[in-house]
Amino acid sequence: MALEAIDARLEPLPAAVCPLEQCIGQTLRQDVYAERDNPPFDRVCMDGIAIDSAMFDRGVRRYVIEAIQPAGAPAVTLSDPANAVEVMTGAILPRGTDCVVPLEEYEYESSAGAVSLKPEARGNRYRNVQRRGEDSQPGVPMLKAGVRLGGPEIGVAASAGLAALLVTRQPRVVVISTGDELIEPGQPIAEHQVRRSNAYAVVAELHARGLEHVANDHIADNEAALQEHLTQHLAERDVVVVSGGISKGKFDLVPKVLEGLGVDEVFHQVAQRPGMPMWFGVGGGGQLVFGLPGNPVSTLICLVRYVVPAIAAVMASPRTPQQPIPLAAPAKFHPKLTCFLPVSVQHDVRGAPAALPRPPNGSGDFLALAGTDGFIELPPQSEPFREGFVASLYRWSR
Repeated sequence: MALEAIDARLEPLPAAVCPLEQCIGQTLRQDVYAERDNPPFDRVCMDGIAIDSAMFDRGVRRYVIEAIQPAGAPAVTLSDPANAVEVMTGAILPRGTDCVVPLEEYEYESSAGAVSLKPEARGNRYRNVQRRGEDSQPGVPMLKAGVRLGGPEIGVAASAGLAALLVTRQPRVVVISTGDELIEPGQPIAEHQVRRSNAYAVVAELHARGLEHVANDHIADNEAALQEHLTQHLAERDVVVVSGGISKGKFDLVPKVLEGLGVDEVFHQVAQRPGMPMWFGVGGGGQLVFGLPGNPVSTLICLVRYVVPAIAAVMASPRTPQQPIPLAAPAKFHPKLTCFLPVSVQHDVRGAPAALPRPPNGSGDFLALAGTDGFIELPPQSEPFREGFVASLYRWSR
């Protein structure tokens, strides 16, 4: 299979130390350990009063407030076990107390500086107290290498006292579209020309998946221009994604130029539709080079099916397992090729998802992709796929 052939040529990108605020979306390359017990002290979880539960068990229901324990202050000590300390959420539990009664369960006597518990109040030991080390302890990883860093993971790393993390360096990617007929959006266009849209869709899809270093280029169907631009990109980029110029036509010059630049062809053509002409090779410096068909449906499907997983692998990031999903309606596909079928995900009254086929009018029908959720992969077979057939769903980023 094409993906296995790609996987066999992948090498992880090097790691780099990044400031914590720049690590969102990156792949962690180190284990993260707690610098101390977490929480580092018995922590108050509710605003209220801290008491000695033994006094509550003895029937004490009125307590004089002898001190206040705010968050961020050293622990105060309860001098009289029959009294209480007013406490704030996040504060250290005062010494001599082991229970927090929330403020909803007592009445405050302002003139006397005391509180009286309501009948429903409870005073069991360590109520509303998070014990020291309950979440994690030093020596046990809180995060393991390979996790993709989102907001929660960044917070965990910060709680460990780390200002920077060892992460996979993000790949430097260039997205290239080829063709004399392509005109930039916003520029005057002739009858025989078309808008240059594929590259914008690819760049947007990669940005939405957390990639930051994505360049964009347009090369005419000219061997000298292709050689000049591709030479520069191969010297500067880790991943080169070319849309168009890879088929068998007279002006499909990309494979020839890449071969002349020392890029080793791994495969050319895949038994699939859309996207049969897809090309993949590896440069002399380990650069990954993907030649995607120029038709927009083929371009985006091959990007999500092959390029995105390859980039995840070189970033040492775990691949997201594909969602199995049943067909919401029958689907027909006559050639005995792997079929990638755009779909919209709908849900029944119980919330169960199903894939409603949204077949395009050919691989150039980019309008058909608008409003779809992704595509499913159907195995080669000449018989129609029945409603309920379970396939793998590949989602666009949103």
